[in-house]
Amino acid sequence: MATENDLGLLTDLYQLTMAQAYFQNRRTESATFSLFVRAYPANRGYFVSAGLEDVLEFLEGFSFDSTAIDYLYSLNLFADDFLDFMKSLRFTGEVWAIPEGRLFFKDEPIVEVTAPIIEAQIVETFIINQINLQSLIATKAARCVHAARSRAVVDFSLRRTHGIDAGMKVARASYLAGFAGTSNVRAGRRYRIPVVGTMAHSFVSSHEREIDAFRNFVKSFPNNSILLIDTYNTLAGARNAVAVGKEMASRGERLRGVRIDSGDLATLAREVRKIFDTAGMRHVRITGSGGLDEFDLAEFSDANVPYDSYGVGTKMGVSGDAPWTDIAYKLVEYDGRPVLKLSTGKTSWPGRKQVCRLRDVKGQLKNDFVTRRDENVPDAEPLLKEVMAQGKTLAPLPSLEQSRAAFLEEFGSLPDAMKSIRNPEHYSVEFSAALKELRDAVERKVAGAE
Repeated sequence: MATENDLGLLTDLYQLTMAQAYFQNRRTESATFSLFVRAYPANRGYFVSAGLEDVLEFLEGFSFDSTAIDYLYSLNLFADDFLDFMKSLRFTGEVWAIPEGRLFFKDEPIVEVTAPIIEAQIVETFIINQINLQSLIATKAARCVHAARSRAVVDFSLRRTHGIDAGMKVARASYLAGFAGTSNVRAGRRYRIPVVGTMAHSFVSSHEREIDAFRNFVKSFPNNSILLIDTYNTLAGARNAVAVGKEMASRGERLRGVRIDSGDLATLAREVRKIFDTAGMRHVRITGSGGLDEFDLAEFSDANVPYDSYGVGTKMGVSGDAPWTDIAYKLVEYDGRPVLKLSTGKTSWPGRKQVCRLRDVKGQLKNDFVTRRDENVPDAEPLLKEVMAQGKTLAPLPSLEQSRAAFLEEFGSLPDAMKSIRNPEHYSVEFSAALKELRDAVERKVAGAE
């Protein structure tokens, strides 16, 4: 996350123009906003919650420093009394949220923010930005992990993610959703994620002979060498790797693996596997990379292609087949009055809410109920937890490892039909009778007022 002192400015202009109108019209009462996704992208049947840690960190430090206020003055748009008010503005509200690593589904509130309306309004943009990106990537990564069927998957996406912040968050979100590690060294240090890497084609082509490149590399990394074998001819590269592997064995060392990054990846993996097995080097593992995502991994798994692990980059790092979600942050209560939106195709549910999750007798996820906040659904787990009050995080959040473990456990309980890479079945989400009654009452009131 960016650490500049002007992070309060990371909002849309209309949040600030509304804030001034609220301020000057003395509409400063408490408001509740609900964050949810309206629809599934193609081939999606679930989402993975991610990004809450950054949201809470932002809210705790929310402010406008002197340079930010000076910039707003320079726009000649805002009144002096409003900007004086903004100098001391802090987030003082509460947040209820689904913890990171948990599954959620369309129309379910992921985060609900209650605060004086100016505070709750201005922070909308940042909250959407972080939850949208990180949940989108965590969901894409979860699909890759599922498609790989127990083979390790590593994040190779940094060079093609959409900027530095995205690159960091992709590494974190993909690890949360089951990736084994990342090539991103900075993310490795910051989030304590295992870092993984091999070599590039440039290392091979900088030598006159491929085998000399291999020899020089294993000389530097005798216990951790994975050779890239497709720079010229993949099968010839595999044979050179065999020769180097045998030289290593004579020194008491062991070649760890090879990587294939281009060509007919399925056919080449089978041929390379034969070369190593025939040479008595069954221990050498094969990594596949090069434009892969869950659709490729599922095909390889179905065909029993002998890859031991995968490096997944661009298509995961930008969620290539579904690069956005229809995520919304809507006002659901103002000054104790439940409100909603009735725009065609963009309706919302009024009031503060809870998501209650039921499991069957085998522990499998059964269905969810979206209810009013104070409702109780017998035998159901309430997912939205109060994580912030009076602008302060209530307790330390689970570690990344704990959130990852929570994801793996819950994902294992999701029926396979809903994990399908193509055309998944959709999980049942129902709305309680009390919430429906509230919505009907608010609709009638709105119709009467209009």
